[in-house]
Amino acid sequence: MDIQRLIAFVVFSFSALLLWDAWQKHNAPKAPQPAAAVPGAPAAPVPAPAAGTATPAPSVPLAPPGAAPAPAAPGAPATAIVPATGQPVVVKTDLFEVELNTAGGDIRRVTLYKVFSALDRTKPLKLMAPDPAQYFVTQTGLLGEGLPTHRANYAAEQGAYALAPGQDQVEVRLTATDVSGAEVVKKLTFRRGTYEILVSYEVKNAGDKPLAPFAYFQFLRDGNQPSQEAAQTSAIAGVATYTGPAVYTEESKFVKVDFKDIDKGKQPPVKKAKDGWIGLVQHYFVSAWLPKGAGEREFFTNKVGDNLFTAGVIVPVGQVAPGASATVAMPLYIGPQETDKLAKIAPGLELVVDYGWLYILAAPLFWVLKFIHGVVGNWGWAIILLTILIKLVFYPLNHKAGRSMAAMRVLGPKMEKLKQLYGDDRQKLNQAMMELYRTEKINPLGGCLPILVQIPVFIALYWVLLASIELRHAPWLGWIQDLSAPDPWYILPVVYAVSMFVQTKLNPQPADPVQAKVMLAMPIVFSIFFFFFPSGLVLYWVVQNLLSIAQQWHINRTLEAEAAAKAKGKR
Repeated sequence: MDIQRLIAFVVFSFSALLLWDAWQKHNAPKAPQPAAAVPGAPAAPVPAPAAGTATPAPSVPLAPPGAAPAPAAPGAPATAIVPATGQPVVVKTDLFEVELNTAGGDIRRVTLYKVFSALDRTKPLKLMAPDPAQYFVTQTGLLGEGLPTHRANYAAEQGAYALAPGQDQVEVRLTATDVSGAEVVKKLTFRRGTYEILVSYEVKNAGDKPLAPFAYFQFLRDGNQPSQEAAQTSAIAGVATYTGPAVYTEESKFVKVDFKDIDKGKQPPVKKAKDGWIGLVQHYFVSAWLPKGAGEREFFTNKVGDNLFTAGVIVPVGQVAPGASATVAMPLYIGPQETDKLAKIAPGLELVVDYGWLYILAAPLFWVLKFIHGVVGNWGWAIILLTILIKLVFYPLNHKAGRSMAAMRVLGPKMEKLKQLYGDDRQKLNQAMMELYRTEKINPLGGCLPILVQIPVFIALYWVLLASIELRHAPWLGWIQDLSAPDPWYILPVVYAVSMFVQTKLNPQPADPVQAKVMLAMPIVFSIFFFFFPSGLVLYWVVQNLLSIAQQWHINRTLEAEAAAKAKGKR
């Protein structure tokens, strides 16, 4: 296999993989959705595997030895979805608007003020809502006889809260109204400048027997892909970014638990641990329960209805003697995947940014890209400068590959004479070609290894540009106002096609006429393919091609001059 065929094989293989992934994504059958609720009417019940399974119970007691495990709430219905029959409670901070409901006291809607819809950049993004097409809410409760689950009713002190100027935090207190033997207050604390919410329970034992309750904190979500408002890139380009639960512990590190695996009954690899967190990941965003400290916790995932899943964590509240009180708190993050901030919130939380299987290369590339952005202040120019930097790092390898290609190009006339001499005798032609390579001291595969070495870097950078929320709605110049969206005027794909055509002409032409036609068709195929890709990715490839053209043109001119001087010296 000569160098042209090997390069074509590598390029086409990678491209075919992406195209096949996009095709599968585009033509996958739609997952069933919960039936739409009629306004003012109770939501239709969603069947669950068994009565009460929507309310979790610890598989093994986490309480101290000798303490009895807390039973699940008696008589809990088998419905996973809790209709919003209570009163809404709206909380506004500097970063988002959160809607709670006194039925369950849980978060039912989250609208981000500083992150906008991919379809309308003037509209704040709705990240969490009990919508039939994208059902996503939180559910929390206590496990213990007479204690409130996520189906309990609460009384709110007021119906609206707002973080006032100069105020650092706002606190929402919800008092359980249907509790026997205990007084329970659910408290949600919102702080300025963060997407974290502290969800806590204050339990006072009003009975004459000790309590040993557990607290559970879970997400209820359907298995559908995120809306186009949240991730337009995935919807348009057909890129299969991950959506689903993820668990992190020091033992197992970061592990995804796909909805398909949950459907088969699969649980997190580490169910009980003294560290870690559990969350729901989607393109650009993450929601996660983040237990603090080194206390015992149990992670779980369950299918609770038709295309409905829960993922959460159970923690012990501890022994509560008669007349005594106890508090359990759980931080909750709902927001964008901003890498530097996630790393400070919880260990391993930055891993939710999906850089694919080349994370070890992608993470440093993003760090360099972000550093350059800090200097130039524009993500488009940062991409261009990073491309130039990568090109400089690989210059020795690219130079070697370029000289090999140029040498093959210089041999073009001699190769044509061999074809005319041996005609259709492929065996003799190949022997003559190998002899010519030995005589001219040319390795026909000399340019392959440098290119193969660089492919992992290219793939890693591809995922960096695809997964980084920093590029979402980031402008470059002129017509490019969102580097995460396709080029609205298709200018970059056309420039790419022209540059690829020029680059093909600079390289040695394939001996096979069919292969030569395929190589000429590649610019058109790739330009159409790039019509649907984020403009930041296309910008990278355009710059990469332009730099390669300049380098190859210089090498070709140098070797042609050397060959001419050598031929002149032999006369």
